[in-house]
Amino acid sequence: MPSKRIAIAGLGTIGRAVARKLAGGLPGLALSAIAARDRAKAKAWLDREGIACPLISLEELPDHADLAVESAPAEILELICIPMLNAGKAVMVISASALLPRPDLIDLARARGGQIIVPTGALVGFDAVTAAAEGTITSVKIVSRKPPGGLAGAPYLVKNGISLDGLNAARCVFKGSARDAAAAFPANVNVAAALSLAGIGPDRTLAEVWADPALTRNCHQITVESDSASFSMSIENIPSENPKTGRITALSVIAALRKLTAPLRIGT
Repeated sequence: MPSKRIAIAGLGTIGRAVARKLAGGLPGLALSAIAARDRAKAKAWLDREGIACPLISLEELPDHADLAVESAPAEILELICIPMLNAGKAVMVISASALLPRPDLIDLARARGGQIIVPTGALVGFDAVTAAAEGTITSVKIVSRKPPGGLAGAPYLVKNGISLDGLNAARCVFKGSARDAAAAFPANVNVAAALSLAGIGPDRTLAEVWADPALTRNCHQITVESDSASFSMSIENIPSENPKTGRITALSVIAALRKLTAPLRIGT
């Protein structure tokens, strides 16, 4: 069978990890193109890695790919999704926070026969949440705790003049809905956004964000109450070289890609 063509939009921490894996070989998948803001830097990296792959513009994605992996800044999500979805193709979206204010992208996927795939990312238990959502979920809450450096520069902190410099004790810096959390911390709470999309929506999903100087990992605690099960989950993610991104996020994308053509697929 012909390989499914996979393009990567954005060559940061996650994009590079996915590119290496695809170039090394995933059954039934082929790295077909990369779209990067800085082509010279991208080409230099590809040359160092020994990866032969064309560099293209975002508008060219549908001509080169059956699925595009979005690993770019959230503000350009539409520039990646619209060409692919208009062509009836798929986009794997890592910036789940950017999806919440853009329901038109989901409408476009529905109208054109495209698909938006949100991988598990830095979270656990999506299978349980999506299964419970087939029944009735009464409450979902996520508490995210991160080292202060992992929250640095977040719009909510800047807007409200909240400084985490010299923090010597855990501090709750946000409490509200997942929708508001996604707007307040667009680079930090993709997990909350994805959880809300899997369950009862961004307005009913409750989120807390804590800065904790005692931590070296990004920690998430999720509790769910439903008519089929009550459960809680916790995960401690080891940060990548980008403190805002856990190492497991890129691995989650790779696992989701592998499932596309796997002869045995585990999980809903």
